[in-house]
Amino acid sequence: MALSPQALAQPDQDNLDGLSETQLSAPAEPSAGIPAVDEVVRSRNVKHLVNVPKPGTFATTTNSDLAFADNHAFIGNYDGFTIYDIRNPQKPKLVSQVLCPGSQNDISVQGNLLFLSTDSSRSDNSCSSVPQPATEKNSWEGVKIFDISDKRNPKYVAAVETDCGSHTHTLVPDKKGRNAYLYVSSYSPSTTFPDCQPPHDKISIVKVPLKDPAKASLLSAPIIFPDGGNPGRGGTVPDGYVTPTSGCHDITVYPSKDLAAGACMGDGVLFDISDREKPRVITTVQDNVNFAFWHSATFNNEGTKVIFTDELGGGGAATCNEAIGQNRGADGIYDIKGRGDNRTLEFKSYYKIPRPQSDTENCVAHNGSLIPVQGRDIMVQSWYQGGVSIWDFTDSSKPKEIGFFERGPLPNGGGGGTWSAYYYNGFIYSSDIAKGLDVLDVRDPRTFSAKFVRVNELNVQTQGAYREW
Repeated sequence: MALSPQALAQPDQDNLDGLSETQLSAPAEPSAGIPAVDEVVRSRNVKHLVNVPKPGTFATTTNSDLAFADNHAFIGNYDGFTIYDIRNPQKPKLVSQVLCPGSQNDISVQGNLLFLSTDSSRSDNSCSSVPQPATEKNSWEGVKIFDISDKRNPKYVAAVETDCGSHTHTLVPDKKGRNAYLYVSSYSPSTTFPDCQPPHDKISIVKVPLKDPAKASLLSAPIIFPDGGNPGRGGTVPDGYVTPTSGCHDITVYPSKDLAAGACMGDGVLFDISDREKPRVITTVQDNVNFAFWHSATFNNEGTKVIFTDELGGGGAATCNEAIGQNRGADGIYDIKGRGDNRTLEFKSYYKIPRPQSDTENCVAHNGSLIPVQGRDIMVQSWYQGGVSIWDFTDSSKPKEIGFFERGPLPNGGGGGTWSAYYYNGFIYSSDIAKGLDVLDVRDPRTFSAKFVRVNELNVQTQGAYREW
């Protein structure tokens, strides 16, 4: 999250009208049974403001991650990206749509630059490329860069190829403001892939000169797991498995604290990033009982805790049911203990949505962000067809849901749901795989102070410190 100096803004008091103090402070209540197909259900402290369907040619392709800058939301899609004007959150307006196929099109922004991750083998690095087998040496995967100074007409600037592609990337600002660094996460090597050879025990670092982004280049590919990382364990979703480590899935950085947390398939990693060009592992942690795939990470505001998510089933399985239980496909809450190189990650508890989903609904912990609340640790998070959950982990050992929004199962047992749900300047924005963009308003005294926080940019995997006042 790239934050500018924060300014106070007056929240809309009308958001709280019509609800009693008792209603506002009451905990979230699970819905009664499984909602009907496409039925919207929510806790009484969450209002659904609007849904904006995916535009044009993106209507049948997957929406992915979100980023924000000023009054704009940027939504990745497997076929490119979309820019919305969100000055009025109840009426987002389409600004532009860029066709540039290459899943997942994980997205981030800094100033007038936009970055996209390509993790599907393509014929070349252009936006007119076509799929091509990774077994062919001239196939391309990596990071693309766009100039978005004119948001109505983004311009392609450059591309950088990275080993095994770029499943996700994390924007890391330079301390001197001259460069942007991208920590690129990728995985699943094969001896048959010329540009993705095992053991792939590394990440890639792309350096982007901000004054001349066309000169972006691969800086290095540091080894993160010299011992090979978690060897994994075979199995299925029902009986349990552990994914072998061969790279990372996602990294979250906290630049002001010189920390990063890596979700690396079979391992959770805490990094020192005081030297942006040379991230250094402080400690690693494994959970071979309940974690199948370490997927993403979120620090609390103080940088004393890390939430790691387990994407059991890869996002395509129904894991929010009684058969799987509450400890798998969940969040793991870890306290950071000690100082300097002696810091460790101490497990405290799991968090999983308390609302059972049907056996046709893909549901598991996915992308979320902090809600900037003074003195408390509160997060909003996507759970695919489990919807959007708002939960409090101030007590690391006793997390609890305080609000939610979800839809009933998709027709014909199809896959979908919310990919990312992030809090930005007073509202929750959810990128739904099938449904498009949802905007939610939280009307709760426990999160009311967040309405006063304003930031100029938000890349959730680049966390910024919310100032106390």
